[in-house]
Amino acid sequence: MAHSARSGPGRLRRLVQGAGFVTARPLRFAFTHISRRLWAGGYNYQRNLFAALARFLPGELVPVVLAGTKAEENELAELAAIPGVEVVRSEAFDGQPGLAAALALGVDGGAAAAFRSARVDVVVEAARFFGWRLPIPAVAWIPDLQHRSLPQLFPRAARWRREIGFRVQIASGRTIMLSSESAFRDFRTCYPRAGNRVKVVRFATQPAAAFLNTDPSEVIATYKLPANYFYLPNQFYRHKNHQLVVDALTILKGRGVDVVVAASGSTEDRREPGYYDLVNSEIQQRGLETHFRHLGVIPLPHVYALLRASIALLNPSRFEGWSTTVEEAKSFGVPMILSDIDVHREQTSGAARYFAVDDPAALADHLMQAAREAQGPIVRHVIPHQDGHVRAFAANFAATMRQAAGQDEPAEVGSKR
Repeated sequence: MAHSARSGPGRLRRLVQGAGFVTARPLRFAFTHISRRLWAGGYNYQRNLFAALARFLPGELVPVVLAGTKAEENELAELAAIPGVEVVRSEAFDGQPGLAAALALGVDGGAAAAFRSARVDVVVEAARFFGWRLPIPAVAWIPDLQHRSLPQLFPRAARWRREIGFRVQIASGRTIMLSSESAFRDFRTCYPRAGNRVKVVRFATQPAAAFLNTDPSEVIATYKLPANYFYLPNQFYRHKNHQLVVDALTILKGRGVDVVVAASGSTEDRREPGYYDLVNSEIQQRGLETHFRHLGVIPLPHVYALLRASIALLNPSRFEGWSTTVEEAKSFGVPMILSDIDVHREQTSGAARYFAVDDPAALADHLMQAAREAQGPIVRHVIPHQDGHVRAFAANFAATMRQAAGQDEPAEVGSKR
């Protein structure tokens, strides 16, 4: 049994046909809820996407968030507060109860019923397959192909679940939505015979003003941080490469250089539950407790406050489909120290300091130089022209949804077919 909570009336578009008027309702697209605890980047992607659509295409698209009955209430309330967003709870989204039917019979009946009840026009499949006989057009959002580039980081079963999931989506003729040219190249390399329509929709963000009212100095004091620090807001997955930061801080400690890295994010990784403990053990054994500060999962206003006041954003990741933290840093003009991977180069166009993913000495050099160049406490604000980037993101996403739903066939930016 599904029920919905609606926020904000949808503005109806009027189309002239002959001498009369025909009222066309907004396009309704479904997105399954992504837990911030399990994947903060995915949750932030949804929240920023919905806010961008509400701001730049008000009333034209209605995001319908499908969530299980046990989904985090605070997260859903935050999404429902965005104008136009509807939240639907249903047992069909408690885990993946209909996956077997989707694979064997061609449709996840419980999910399909929930989509029909919510009058959904197009479904976005995010790490979930609803069946090749789903009676509603579907877009497969593939954030990245990390399991193909870094297979050693996935248990065998998890790697094959992910691979099979992508392959059945491709075989079902889904429109494929990717987040970067880097991901597009990976897709063509891994699935050269795929004839699917492929769209590149680059994510851009402009944090809501309500999240920027928190005084960074108060947040810095709350976490007992020094005025100058580097910020690393990544969950503790092995591919996020926190160990390299620990190694770089060890080098700096040996040089007598006092640098602080403030890290935030979940310690939960279902692929490798003990990874955080391993990193934390290294921090303690090397006496780096005052240099590497893990703050845990913190409120979003605190995340933005720490980002805006940091010396630089630090992202040592070995792999990204499109880095949310890099986009957030760009929106404020925060300097960046990034791993030298293709997608980071694509996102920043060379406007960052880069280091190889296995070179702690290079990272140590960047941290030392940036710390010496720091001019003291500074609080940054949203940069000019950020609206244009977010507007383009909203327009490209909307065009992809409309095209998948068969409403029109625009030649939008980012189209690959």
